[in-house]
Parts: sequence; structure tokens; C-alpha cells
Amino acid sequence: MNINGKNIPYLRLSGLEPLIVTPDANFINIGERTNVTGSRKFLRLIQEDKYEEALEVARDQVEGGAQVLDVNMDEGMLDGEEAMTKFLNLIASEPEISKIPIMIDSSKWHIIEAGLKCIQGKGIVNSISLKGGEDEFVRQAKKIKQYGAAVVVMAFDEDGQADNYQRRIDICKRSYDILVNKVNFPPQDIIFDPNIFPVATGMEEHRKNALDFFNATQWIRENLPGVHVSGGVSNVSFSFRGNNAVREAMHSAFLYHAIKKGMDMGIVNPTMLEVYDEIPKDLLEHVEDVLLDRRDDATERLLEFAEKVKGGAKKKQRDNAWRKGSVEERISHALVKGIIEFIDTDTEEARVKYGQPLHVIEGPLMDGMNIVGDLFGSGKMFLPQVVKSARVMKKAVAYLEPFMEEEKRKNKSTESASKILLATVKGDVHDIGKNIVGVVLACNNYQIVDLGVMVPAEKILETAVKENVAAIGLSGLITPSLDEMVHVAKEMEKQNLKFPLLIGGATTSRVHTAVKIDENYSGAVVHVLDASRSVPVVGELISNNTREAFHQKIKQEYKEVREGHATRKADKSYVSLSEARQNQVALDWSTYRPVKPKVLGNKVFNDYPLEEIRKYIDWTPFFQTWMLKGKFPKIFDDKVIGKEAKKLYDDANRMLDEIIEGSLLHANGVIGLYEAKRVGDDVKVFDHGEHLETFHFLRQQGKKGKGISNLCLADFVAPEETGITDYIGGFAVTTGIGIEPLIEKYKKAHDDYNEIMVKAIADRLAEAFAELMHAKIRTDFWGYDPSESFSNEELIKEKYAGIRPAPGYPACPDHTEKPLLFNLLEVEKNTAISLTDSYAMYPAAAVSGFYFSHPESKYFGLGKVEKDQIEDYAQRKGMSVEQIEKWLGPSLAY
Repeated sequence: MNINGKNIPYLRLSGLEPLIVTPDANFINIGERTNVTGSRKFLRLIQEDKYEEALEVARDQVEGGAQVLDVNMDEGMLDGEEAMTKFLNLIASEPEISKIPIMIDSSKWHIIEAGLKCIQGKGIVNSISLKGGEDEFVRQAKKIKQYGAAVVVMAFDEDGQADNYQRRIDICKRSYDILVNKVNFPPQDIIFDPNIFPVATGMEEHRKNALDFFNATQWIRENLPGVHVSGGVSNVSFSFRGNNAVREAMHSAFLYHAIKKGMDMGIVNPTMLEVYDEIPKDLLEHVEDVLLDRRDDATERLLEFAEKVKGGAKKKQRDNAWRKGSVEERISHALVKGIIEFIDTDTEEARVKYGQPLHVIEGPLMDGMNIVGDLFGSGKMFLPQVVKSARVMKKAVAYLEPFMEEEKRKNKSTESASKILLATVKGDVHDIGKNIVGVVLACNNYQIVDLGVMVPAEKILETAVKENVAAIGLSGLITPSLDEMVHVAKEMEKQNLKFPLLIGGATTSRVHTAVKIDENYSGAVVHVLDASRSVPVVGELISNNTREAFHQKIKQEYKEVREGHATRKADKSYVSLSEARQNQVALDWSTYRPVKPKVLGNKVFNDYPLEEIRKYIDWTPFFQTWMLKGKFPKIFDDKVIGKEAKKLYDDANRMLDEIIEGSLLHANGVIGLYEAKRVGDDVKVFDHGEHLETFHFLRQQGKKGKGISNLCLADFVAPEETGITDYIGGFAVTTGIGIEPLIEKYKKAHDDYNEIMVKAIADRLAEAFAELMHAKIRTDFWGYDPSESFSNEELIKEKYAGIRPAPGYPACPDHTEKPLLFNLLEVEKNTAISLTDSYAMYPAAAVSGFYFSHPESKYFGLGKVEKDQIEDYAQRKGMSVEQIEKWLGPSLAY
């Protein structure tokens, strides 16, 4: 998330499930009924020690659309600490409740801390403020940070509550500066509550209460990067207690305007909300006159008008007049209003009218949900209401399901398609190829169960059994994913499962599948080269007519592959590590003087202009992603695929235009240039003589012909014994900041084409950003070739001096070097790129690596390495041989 040029992560909360607060989240509803100060029923249950019934209140909140649960035990006759601890421990044993984050709400610090010790995941503390002075504020904030929670900060200082616009922004600004600069509190974990006070009280000083809140909210969101704004919405309508019709309208109108100004979460009772567009126009006018302070007599006019609708709460407003409409109108009304009572009756009437249950879903039910979507998208409905609409939809579909099942039994042509489970394995975040396979299979009448990325083996197998899938497809891009696939196969064998196993992804191969995976699983295992091959392979694997024969055929083929691989390994000639080192590349260091970079240390680039990055895109791999083979731009002339390639290219550029114009993706990067010395096959990195890091590299061990060296990347840095001060660089760039909301948008729309397109574009932009940064390194920041001038085509062909190899790639296949690079460059802090357990970069649209400037440096493949080098390498890195073997499995010669 890029705000005012600063890259700030999203607020990430969790119970048993994550809650990521993105700009597309609209509004996060905090359930208020588990608060003893706000619910008499809840207070009574706690006082009477009826905790099981109190849990039902919490469950109702979650089912009613609460995304965070506010728990408050502040009551004079309660032992607040004991009640908080007991209730939160009970919640922890209820998955339906504890799946959402908890907000620990108390004015007493010892109760807050007791609650923090109980909650699982990442919750919120509500609240702290400056009313006890800065020292106490800092102490509490440090404790909350230590517990890993987010925090609500009240607009309250030593002089009392902020009761006007200026006081609100002054206190929030002071609080923010202390938290961010003094406590180093993550700004995205700060939630300000600028005080929602009642309006229409008759007191002149209260006239601007709502307007001041709106304006303060806007100022906070614009001037305090990363923070969120919350508040207790019911406070605004206290003057109208007993008149629910007015209160509901006030809450809805208040939220409508507050959300537009930047309020993105709050304590709201979903049952006390009206749909903004359905507030009677005369009532809405009177309410907004008060909230926006549009007339001097606004309060008097609303009080007078309120008498006319007194008692006209939802119960009276929701009379049965709407029941006189057509069945389509009734279903639409029920969906928009979240009314569940009559949906079975109306759905049955529609089923009889439309003849087939599927037509009811595709007709009036979808029409009604489209209205809900439009209202939600325009900010005129809020998430709790949408959740209720979804419940109505689900109930209607559930009513229709038995009828659809009966139709399937009668008509075999409507039987469910075979299910195929697809997953990117644990530790890996890349899924473009997997998504394409899913689309291709779905187009051939297979039902896809897509578990997404970073999926552990347990979840894959558990889901496969539960869904009774016909086959499992595993995908991975990085080398460690290969080992994870082996693990999945072993687990399948251990559990005596027989699902056919499809293996795919950039690092996978037929040989690896045969040697490492097939050997560990008695079921069918097939390496799928690309999406186009997936359909015939799956067809043969699951067909009753071909399944067994195909299984045996593949088993025999892979047995022969293993035998051939073993023979080639035995015939392959390798040299010892000492011999390889003696045959290292001979560079003349006596005449070479490295160019000193203009600026040493790290340089950060936040929100780098995408329009500049765009110029460096290499489009050829983009077409390969879509399985169109050919070089750009000649691919457009191809008689078979040229026309389709051009349409794809035009679509990509239209999306690129939208991304750039709307700032939908953001590019962050960091480069670092440091003094360096080679020590053996390692490179030591220094800052003004202080040793910062050591990078470890591997050397080719294949037997070479005369005059051909056994290369190691360290060879291209001046050895320590020469006394020459040399340099090395590092980089990490991403163009994937902001991609999650786009992907989610396309997923929700079931728009596979644009979901894959945006990921492919982000990947191309990331590679282009790396190319751009390398060009700037050569000509400016390092400046070892300031006069170079290459076309984009020449850059793609790597005509320039110097190289930028990346951990995990052929010259340095060890991904465990990546954390060392990330620490040196402070990558996560500077760019928001993080590493998974398997050292994949997240976002997936990211590139990292090293810069070498020596004019004779070049790319090469390491090939296979022997045991003596692995033992030496493990010792240099301070790791076990087993750990190294795990990460370098495909590179081992033994």
C-alpha cells in the first residue's frame, strides 16, 4: 500500500482466519453486543455466570456480519480481569467465533493485558490515549507492540476529550508522531477513534459534532499515512433513543458520509442500519441537515419530524406491502433487505414458475444479488447488510439443491463433472501456470477445486479425500517446491491414497518426476509439460477404459527414465573440489582497477513510475505464459497465432494503461552497493571497513575441456590477497504491491482471463524493473559503463557489461543465500517484499539478485556438484549437510 510516497503494508488481523484490511474492504464492522456497557442482556448473562449463553451472543454477532468482536467487561460489580480471561478462553474453544479477530475493550490496563494473554492470532486493543500523560501512553504502546496487537487510540489528552475539529487533529497528530517515531509502532496497526458525539441535542456547541468527525477523519487519512479510523456509531443518535426509525436512518447516513471521508471500521449494530437508498427521502433530508449542519433550524426540524415516525422502527417499516409484488420483486426485496423469513416460500413459487431450479438461480436470485452488489460498490450498503443478503441467497440455493440433485439423477447429462484439485505447494507463491491449467480443464467440463498458493500437504490431502477428487495437481516454481512435492507423494503413500498425481511448474521436469516423485508413490504420477497437455493426460488418468493401462504405461516409462538417469550419472565425469578450484577462471588482477560506485550503501525506490518501467518490458515471455510460442514482435506475423497474439498484446496494454492511470499497482525497489573481497569461493561485504555479510557461492565440478574453466561467481570479485578494493551490489524489486485487491476482484467476478492477465503483467513489469535498475547501476549509481547506449532488444540480449545473477537460478541455485541478501538490503522494511518458509518472494511479481561489474563476468549453469563440495559449502555456511542437500537436491551429482 503506497500512501503519499510511503510504502506501508496493509493492516493484518487474525483469529483462526486472517482479516486483511485493504482499500477495497469498504468497511470493517466491529460487533458490539459482547460489551457489558452496551448490552444489558450480555451484562446480565455475565453477572449470572451464564457464559454458555453469552457465547451465543458472540456467535450471533459473527453470523450477523461482525468481522471483529469487541469484548468489554468494565462494570463496577464485575471482576473484569477474571470475566475477560474466562470469556476469551471459552471463545478460543469455539472455532465459529474465534475465527474472527478479537478487540479487547477496557479502560483498565490490567484487564487489557489479561485479555492480550488469552487471544490467539492478532487482535486489537481498545484503547489507549494521552490522558494519562506521554510516559504512560508510551509504556502501554510498547506493551501492545510486544504482544503483537493493533491499537485503537482515542482522541483524548491530558486536557480531556477532543470535542472539535482542531483538537481532534492535534491530538491524533501528536499521538501518531509518538507512536511511529518514538515507539516505532507500525502505522498500519494504528486505529484512531476521533470521538463520535451525539447531534441534535439542542446545544449549540454540538451542532458540528458529526461534521467535525467527518472532516477530522479526512484529515487523519490524508496526513497520517497508513492509519485507520473507527468509532462507535450509535453515539451519534443518542438524542433519539426510543425512536429506532430515526436512529437507523442516522446510523446509515452517518456511515455513508464517514466512509466517504475515510472511516473504514467501526462498532455498529447491523440490526440498527437502514439501506441508505431506502431511507425515506423526507427523513433522509432532515437527518442529513443535522449531520452536515446545513441549516440553523436543522435540530428543531428533525425533532418535529421524528414525532411523525416515532415507533416506526424496522418492525413497522417492514410491513407486508412488499409481499404484494411479483415473485421476482419479492425475491429482490428479500435479498436487498436481508429478510430470510419468506425466502423458502418465494423460492418454491419461482421454481414452479420457471420450471427448473437452475433457472431460478440464474434469474431472480442473481438479479437481486446484482442490485446488492451495485449498492455495496457505491457505498450505499455496508458489509454487514451484504452478509445478510448472502445468507438469504444461500438459503434459497440450499432449498433448491435437492431439486437439482433429483434432476441430475433423472438426467445423466447433468451429472457433476469430475473434480480436479489444484494447489501450489507449501512455501511457493507462484500460480499463473496453475490458474491456466485450471481454466483449460474447466473449459473441458472438469470441476476445479483450487486451493491457491502455499498449501501444506495436510490440507491438500484432507481436501482431496473430503471432495472425492479424481486427481490432484501440484504446481511450483522454485526449487524447494520439488522437495515439497516429494513430501506430498510420500504422505499419499503413507495414507494409502490412490489419487492420480499431476506434477507441473517451471522447476519440475520429467526426469525429476520419475526419479524423485514416482519412486515414492505407487499411484499414477505424471509430469505435465504445459496446460494444453493437461486435458488428454487427465482424461486417460481417470477414464475407466484407459486408467489402468495408462497407469502401467507411465510407471514403465518412468522406470526407464530412472534407469537411464542412473546410467548417465555413472558415466558423468566430475572433478574434486580442489581440482575445480585449481581450474578457476584466470583473471589478471594486476591491471584491473574496479570502478568505485558513486554512492555506497542502500538506495530505496518507492512507487517508481510504472510508465518508465513499461519501456523495458520483454514481451516474449509474456506470450510464452499464454502458451503462444514466438519472439516479439515477429509473433504478430505468424499465420497461425499472429492474430490472437496481437489481440492478447492489445488487451495487455489496455490493462497496463488502466493500471498506470489508476495507480493500481505500485513498484518498490532497493539497491545496495558495497565494498567486497573474495575469500575462497565466498564474497565478504564491507561498509567502510566493517564486515557486514558473507555470501557463499558454489563452483562447477563437471570435467571441462582444455582452456575451459570451472566457474564460480566469486571469481569475478578481486581476491582479498590482491589488496584491491572491489565492490558488489544487490537488489530486490517488486511491481506486485496492490495486486491482491485486483486478483480478488477478478476472482469474485469469475474472470479468469483478467486474473491471469494482471499476474502476467505484474511479472513482466517486475522483470522490466530489474532491467531498468541494472541499466541505472551501470550508467549512474555504480557508473562502471556510463556511456552505454542500448536498445531494449539489445538489453534483452544482454549486450551490456556485468551480470545480475539471482539466488535460485543456474549460477547460484541455493535459495538460502536470499535471506542474507534481504538482511543486507533491509528488503522487507524498504520494499514490503517478504520471504516464505521456502524463500519464495511475496508478492510473486518480484526479482532479487546480485550485481557483478567485472567485464569478463558472465552467466553460467552450475551443473551437478559432488559430496566434497557440499560438505565444504555446509561448513562455510554453518549449516548441516542434510540441510544443504534438501535445498540443492536437483544439483547433487550423488
